[in-house]
Amino acid sequence: MMSKVSILDQEKRALFSRRFSDDFKKKKVKELETNLVSINEICKTYGVSRTAVYKWIYKFSIMAKKNVRQVVEAKSDTQKIKMLEERIKELERVIGKKQLEIEFKDKMIEIAGIDKKKLSSKLSSGTPTTDPNTGKK
Repeated sequence: MMSKVSILDQEKRALFSRRFSDDFKKKKVKELETNLVSINEICKTYGVSRTAVYKWIYKFSIMAKKNVRQVVEAKSDTQKIKMLEERIKELERVIGKKQLEIEFKDKMIEIAGIDKKKLSSKLSSGTPTTDPNTGKK
């Protein structure tokens, strides 16, 4: 029976002795160039270092061979910024709606306050009232 230490050692060796085919690397570089994936996604998915991915880019990228500078992760940043801007717009809309509700309620309270004053002045000026229990004045 193998000990836990030797199993861990074998797993570590397997990670370090792993090799990716040139076709696989070319495919991933092409996906990077077309902005289908980001470098971080490749690193997390396949357990590869950023350095290794950049080496793949320098070796297999058509853009690198043409000496064209490419910003690899700009799309993900751009998408994140757009998403945050949309979130800000949504929150501003919600705040505006709440502000309108507050102003409406304040106006209703104000109107109700005026009506209460008018009602209390009519009652104090001698308007006859009836007792709801007896029906008498």
